[in-house]
Amino acid sequence: MITDWQFYAMAVPAVILMGLSKGGFSGVGMVSLPMMALVAPPFQVAAILLPILMVQDIFGILALRKDFHRESLTVLVIGGMIGILIAMALAKYVTDYEVLVAVGVIAAGFVLYTWLKERGTDTPPRPGVPAWGVFWGVWAGFTSFVANAGAPPVQVFMNPQKLSPRVYAGTMAILFGILNYTKFAAFMWLGQVNLPNLKVSVLLFPVAIVSVLLGVRLVKTMSPGPFYRFVNLMTFLVGLKLIWDGAAGMMR
Repeated sequence: MITDWQFYAMAVPAVILMGLSKGGFSGVGMVSLPMMALVAPPFQVAAILLPILMVQDIFGILALRKDFHRESLTVLVIGGMIGILIAMALAKYVTDYEVLVAVGVIAAGFVLYTWLKERGTDTPPRPGVPAWGVFWGVWAGFTSFVANAGAPPVQVFMNPQKLSPRVYAGTMAILFGILNYTKFAAFMWLGQVNLPNLKVSVLLFPVAIVSVLLGVRLVKTMSPGPFYRFVNLMTFLVGLKLIWDGAAGMMR
């Protein structure tokens, strides 16, 4: 069981951000795994965070189970399963340093995509085309497995502006509920689901629950703009640090 204070110094704020994301500040949880990967192996971090996400998924699915876009969900699930299988196949053959680089690239790349999107230079979404749904679903499954960062590829495929917020949120909740429970089986196969990791997950449950409730409250009262800009900048810097650490380790 992890007892290093440095781990919990990263884990507690990371889980708070993950809870705020589930509570209404969508996307800010992206930095959670990269933050914790600074002080622990990335696959172990993913295995610790996964049970927390799975519990949160139950509440999200129960609340939004009747509101989702069936066609998009179907193709994204198919692609997501393929992406998880690809990540599983690679997991046995990559080093922790290579995974650090991958997590860093995903984190920094997401922020760059967000900045470009705000400037109007992103590629237009192509909802309704099954082949594109499978393609982006593969990337969602892969990035979700490696870095709990499956939302950006889904956002490229599904245009949130063309769906009601509830239908969009419901589609995301059900999709990642399915993918997260599938990932749990995958992490069992990799040997990352074990008693020490589960004990850490349980210790972090109260932080996750309180932060979800806090997010629900804060999203109604505070302006999210400055908060998002701060989190995006932090995500980008953490991503660069992971790329640097991973690359340095690979060259040793």
